[in-house]
Amino acid sequence: MDTESPISAAAPAPALPTRHEHALRFVGSGSEYFRIWIVNLLLTLVTFGLYYPFAKVRRLKYFHGATELAGQPFAFHADPWKMFRGYVLIAVMLIVYSAAGHFSPMAGLIAFVIVAAVWPALWHSSLRFRLANTSWRGLRFHFRGTAGGAYRVMAWPAVASLVLVGTSIAMAPADENSQPSTALAIVFFAVLLAFWAAFPAFLWLIHRYRHDHMALGREHTRYNARVGRYYMLSLKSMLISGGPLVVLGIVAAIVIPAMQASTAGIAQRADAGAGAAFGVGMVVGMALFYVVLIAVAGGYWTARMQAVMWNGTASAHIGFASSLRARPMIGLWIKNGLLIIVTLGLYFPFAQVATARMRLHAMTVTSTLALDDLTARLGLESESAAGDAAGDLLGFDIGL
Repeated sequence: MDTESPISAAAPAPALPTRHEHALRFVGSGSEYFRIWIVNLLLTLVTFGLYYPFAKVRRLKYFHGATELAGQPFAFHADPWKMFRGYVLIAVMLIVYSAAGHFSPMAGLIAFVIVAAVWPALWHSSLRFRLANTSWRGLRFHFRGTAGGAYRVMAWPAVASLVLVGTSIAMAPADENSQPSTALAIVFFAVLLAFWAAFPAFLWLIHRYRHDHMALGREHTRYNARVGRYYMLSLKSMLISGGPLVVLGIVAAIVIPAMQASTAGIAQRADAGAGAAFGVGMVVGMALFYVVLIAVAGGYWTARMQAVMWNGTASAHIGFASSLRARPMIGLWIKNGLLIIVTLGLYFPFAQVATARMRLHAMTVTSTLALDDLTARLGLESESAAGDAAGDLLGFDIGL
């Protein structure tokens, strides 16, 4: 009697969904963006900063238009006048806060409370505005986060900042003979230490709120990166950036005594030219060191944080992957920093383009649906995003 083997009797394994990969590409050039950048800079200076929102729209339109997914560019549609109103409001709030602090510490504290109370709502509006004015293949993105969620994210940093401001005002001596309270000083430094210790968690909350509520049509992203990864990345960044500081301390311990002896010898010989050359050499050496230090810390953080954020972001049918490596990013930061210094800042737009190209070329968007099927699916609800920007009171974008 024949019997079926367990293998032949088993049900066939379900087929895995086909995975489609689409790389992001940046097709802009430094020379093209330089013309936009120099005009923006000059007009912003001439108008004492009033042109800045219009300059920002021109910049975002260029970078969005130069970014392509599956050969199709993104687009930015914001009305600069709406952004202008938002920036004017922010400027007025900051001016009032600064002026209130000059009248009395209590007035400054009250102004700070008012700013802290409205800031989460402005941040939420800015996120809605930015995404609602971004599109791909004619489909508008939108942001589904609520204002209440923004207040929950900002709650404890606002309370900590309020305690810091309040205790610093209370510790201010009333006259020359008064001494600051020891208890208040302990509270101040304890809250400050707790604030810095909790900063990675705060950054995680910000990223989770933003990446957990992005949407395009029916696709709604979720954020699954854990807060522990933020603490590990912060610790590694501190260790990596601390290495050059240790080297600086060793070099300073050797060079400073030698410099003092050399300066004394130069003064005895009245050799002003040698003294000036030595001073210039020290300044150049310190500048190069700081460029390397900033590049190592910034390049490492940028590469690793991009991987943490986007590898942890996905929707039902769309995923993201970043292959950006720290070493090439650090090298690019060093190159950009040196060329910006040598060109007295004129290389800055070329540095922005080079950074955008490296970061975007390391990004891949994956989909379980073919591109045409995905676009058709997304288009069913794309119109819902068109009203997001108009739904805000003034359509703010505060640059966050």
